[in-house]
Amino acid sequence: MAFVLGVDSSTQSTKVEIRDADTGALVGSGRASHPTTSPPRSEQDPESWREALVDARHDAGTPGVVAMAIAAQQHGLVALDCDGNVIRPAKLWNDTESAPDAEWLVEQLGGPEPWVKACGSVPVASFTISKLSWLHRTEPETFGRLARVLLPHDWLTYRMSGRFTTDRGDASGTGYWSPSEGRWRPDLLEVVDDTKDWDACLPEVLGPTETVRKRDGAVIAPGTGDNMAAALGVALQPGQVAISVGTSGTVFTVSNAPVTDPKGYVAGFADATGRYLPLVCTLNAMRVIDAFARLLQVDLATFDQLALAGEPGAGGLVLLPYLDGERTPNLPEASGTMAGLRSDVTREQVARAAVEGVVCGLLDALEALRVGGVTVRPADGTLLLGGGARLRSVQRVLADLTRCSIVVPRGEPVATGACVQAAAVLHQSAPSEVAAAWHLGTGRPVEPDLSIDTRAARSAYAELRDRYYATS
Repeated sequence: MAFVLGVDSSTQSTKVEIRDADTGALVGSGRASHPTTSPPRSEQDPESWREALVDARHDAGTPGVVAMAIAAQQHGLVALDCDGNVIRPAKLWNDTESAPDAEWLVEQLGGPEPWVKACGSVPVASFTISKLSWLHRTEPETFGRLARVLLPHDWLTYRMSGRFTTDRGDASGTGYWSPSEGRWRPDLLEVVDDTKDWDACLPEVLGPTETVRKRDGAVIAPGTGDNMAAALGVALQPGQVAISVGTSGTVFTVSNAPVTDPKGYVAGFADATGRYLPLVCTLNAMRVIDAFARLLQVDLATFDQLALAGEPGAGGLVLLPYLDGERTPNLPEASGTMAGLRSDVTREQVARAAVEGVVCGLLDALEALRVGGVTVRPADGTLLLGGGARLRSVQRVLADLTRCSIVVPRGEPVATGACVQAAAVLHQSAPSEVAAAWHLGTGRPVEPDLSIDTRAARSAYAELRDRYYATS
């Protein structure tokens, strides 16, 4: 029996799974926390990710593995010098200090559409190219030492292998790799600085089943971004909708052709198989629920019970959950707004409003996919992923507001997807074939309560959102 290791290095923690390379059966799992961050400045020492990986691997038990893959939070910036040393704390995807740089970059090419044509997406504060512009503008001495530009999963793979590599999925979230052309676009980096040898700074992009290197008898796979790994971990099919409630919220599907949204709401990413992963992201998901649990002075389990006990519509209480700024719509300086407060407000209503606000924000993202021309079929059964998927209140509100069946897959989809990639490299099989053979993406369905009139809650949220957007 051979085992593979899959790693999910997220904003808040590292989670690992060990699975049977042939059947996908779970034989071990572990978890370790990362240092907390708080936007607008959201930074971590990359070494803390490696330490968490070691701790999580120890927590998972002792089975030896023959292959491994690392998936990690997308975007961000890990800056190295010519000796391969980290020269400053890593900028994470949810660091919004580069928002002015994103706006400046968009202007340099004449608006969103040229960026969409060049790299499939419009730069926002999350993207690596925006953070490089921030570094160039604010820390010129550090920028002058910059010799390698890596993403979080690239850096962890480098620490394991000694090679500078990435994959097409994670590369597509940088703002300087073209999914449609399948290549780096150093000309876009020249907008930031036209004197640096960008070709020398960028890692090699490996194919879905290429090997990075062998270490201690284990094959190291290319790895990928967290959303790309999640798609593998649930065997996501074209048009099928996945909604992830993690630190951020993401809504995505798989497409056989590249997607370009001229308005820029849809990120036209590549996936980890050779297909494409159109995605819309919100900055505010579990961090909102965590914040309101803290304000109510309860743990998550109690918060979940309070939100379930709250009536649909939260008694007229409405939350616009832009606590850390927002990415969809692109309002990096935004803050949260609550409307409908009365003197008889209850804890249950507050908890329910928090969950409904997060879910309504995610449904805005789903609508952005549709408007962006992406074929989505939520009625086929929407997959609910991320830490928030474990909360019954999130499951219930999402099912009721979409009026569709919600499926919560077993396991940790990102870590599972990394296991799929590791097994695919080991067996030299297509990742989609491995995912199908492991029967992934199944779980307990949550059916909507069709007797509930959800229009009032959706309308109240839309009214508050539109009023806020009009005055921003």
